[in-house]
Amino acid sequence: IRLALDRPGLLRTQVRALLRATAGIELRLLLPMVSAVGEVDMARATIEREQDLMRRRSVAGPTKVLVGAMIEVPSLLFELDSVLPRLDFLSVGSNDLPQYLFAADRNNTRVSGRYDPLSTSALRALLAIVEAADRHGKPLSLCGEMAGRPLEAMALLGLGFRSISMAPASIGPIKSMILSLDEAALQKWWREQVRSGEGNLRAALKRYAEAQAVDI
Repeated sequence: IRLALDRPGLLRTQVRALLRATAGIELRLLLPMVSAVGEVDMARATIEREQDLMRRRSVAGPTKVLVGAMIEVPSLLFELDSVLPRLDFLSVGSNDLPQYLFAADRNNTRVSGRYDPLSTSALRALLAIVEAADRHGKPLSLCGEMAGRPLEAMALLGLGFRSISMAPASIGPIKSMILSLDEAALQKWWREQVRSGEGNLRAALKRYAEAQAVDI
């Protein structure tokens, strides 16, 4: 988003194209790499400007425009209650958020193994997002690769995520895990573990899955 805001002509061209391409249907615009509330305000102003221009020119546009943000830059974690009223939906970047939290490039094999998404710091960040979305009544989804493994998907369900992404090959194992899981019981136990635990919680979740006969 910072690149787009630094080049307003490019952003306006892209927004105009999207508005025209979705004439007669709903448009959902997801802003990437948002790091501050002001970026959302500036992006929305550009979108509204292009909508107004199309109306004045009697150009057909979408029936509704919904604007969301990708939560993947850690600074936004401290502005959730300020940014969420400005958004219609949000999504968590489960690939980028952990690497920025731990300052470890996920594409660099020398450091990518130094962080675990099931550590308390990463899980508390994700829980804070879920709770903020609930407070403000905003639809929340998660993209990236984290939910493609049964144990990690189980952790996300326990935090409260209900819309997750994965590669097609992961659907079968994740479905088996979900069918063997009592989500309400997991959520009550897991949230308490995340709030009070320390270090890596992977082993604790594995023990819970074995005790509850969850297919992981």
